[in-house]
Amino acid sequence: MRIGIDLGGTKIEALALDAEGRELTRRRIAAPQGRYEATIAAIRDLVAALEAETGQQGTVGIGMPGTISPATGLVKNANSTWLIGHPFGRDLETALARPLRLANDADCFALSEATDGAGAGAASVFGVILGTGVGGGIVIGGRLLAGPNAIAGEWGHNPLPWMHPDEYPGTDCYCGKKGCIETWASGPAFARLYKEEEGEALTPEEIVAAAQTGARPARLALRRYADRLARALAHTINILDPEVIVLGGGMSNIEAIYDEVPARWGAWVFSDTVVTRLRPHQHGDSSGVRGAAWLWPDGGGT
Repeated sequence: MRIGIDLGGTKIEALALDAEGRELTRRRIAAPQGRYEATIAAIRDLVAALEAETGQQGTVGIGMPGTISPATGLVKNANSTWLIGHPFGRDLETALARPLRLANDADCFALSEATDGAGAGAASVFGVILGTGVGGGIVIGGRLLAGPNAIAGEWGHNPLPWMHPDEYPGTDCYCGKKGCIETWASGPAFARLYKEEEGEALTPEEIVAAAQTGARPARLALRRYADRLARALAHTINILDPEVIVLGGGMSNIEAIYDEVPARWGAWVFSDTVVTRLRPHQHGDSSGVRGAAWLWPDGGGT
């Protein structure tokens, strides 16, 4: 049995899968925000509850905000700031009395979709989160690529490529840089840019709905978004050349981008043809917790 834990800022979800990837049971609780020790205890209790319900012991994979620094073993780059600077992996292993595998939540999304989702069967998958933030994960040959710095796939904190003159230098990003892809392609960025460009405060969902009714400002906003996303993904295709790019997060639910973005990215990809496929997620909100479970691809093997 494989157990996956998706640790979010507002909720913690736990899922148990059998050897074939079928769901056995799942639970969801509110995250104890701001309380590190309570977070450890909550995960420990969720694992115990799943094992008591199924009568089996499982491997445990954790999808988390940020990542574990290879240099220090401490959490870095987490928007759940109460985790930063703590030996989260070591403390969890002590609490659960077993080895664990941990990965960034975007990595878990990518692994889930590459294993049995929208990228299943592809030799290389780039999984993209377009939500409150922008992140990504890379799966090659069914295996998650972490990298020696534990940042593989962090395309959201590269600058938007091929900026237009009116885009330069871009907005300040929380990471300390300007013009990061996250400041252009996230849900909050889409709403902020619409307000700056059109003078009206709307949510991303409201902008999309207005575009579907034919409202010209909203249609232009979607066109600008598709152009920026195409440039950002073309830059990644030039480096990684993945077979499939799978989109997740709230902005991935905009149906138009699956036609608009591939129609544009050829202008920026260094090739005469682009056969990379752009696909929406298959598992939706469950991708993170499923991917955490799949961090043990062989149910406890290597």
